[in-house]
Amino acid sequence: MPESVHKDTARTAMARSFYDWVEAAVFSLVGIVLVFTFLIRIVGVKGPSMENTLFENDRLLLTNMFYTPERGDIVVINRYVEEPLIKRVIAVAGDTLEIDPETRQVILNGEAQDESDYTDFPTPPIDVTEEIYVPEGYVFVMGDHRTNSHDSRSADIGLVRVKDIVGKAVFRIWPFRDMGFL
Repeated sequence: MPESVHKDTARTAMARSFYDWVEAAVFSLVGIVLVFTFLIRIVGVKGPSMENTLFENDRLLLTNMFYTPERGDIVVINRYVEEPLIKRVIAVAGDTLEIDPETRQVILNGEAQDESDYTDFPTPPIDVTEEIYVPEGYVFVMGDHRTNSHDSRSADIGLVRVKDIVGKAVFRIWPFRDMGFL
């Protein structure tokens, strides 16, 4: 075999190998972009409103595929012009809610809630003394650090539209020592 033919074959093989590598890299990048666009997102925690569950600078993975909010879920809420909020869903469509002014317990659909799994802080009473009804398409959210949370109890936030929920926090990825499912 002439030497020039051998060099052309080697160059062709190297070029093919390079293009195969580039093709794999491009498909991988497209796959990663699609996953992070449609399946999961990463968000950072700002502020103390979710302590002792989440802390400042924790990093969370969110999912939003086929997601319907449920009581107890930790969600990220898009506020469009301000930082997103990370809060816990307390009541969903059809629920009634009140906060007992004496015991500071959350009363959901007539039943006092045991929230000791995620909050050590008493719930300050809200200004509204009557029951709050959550209509279709909305949720009522509160931070776990009840005395230091700006949430649905505030008139400027109030009930949150379900379509404003970016996703459900499912996994803490940072700090590594606290990594795990939420």
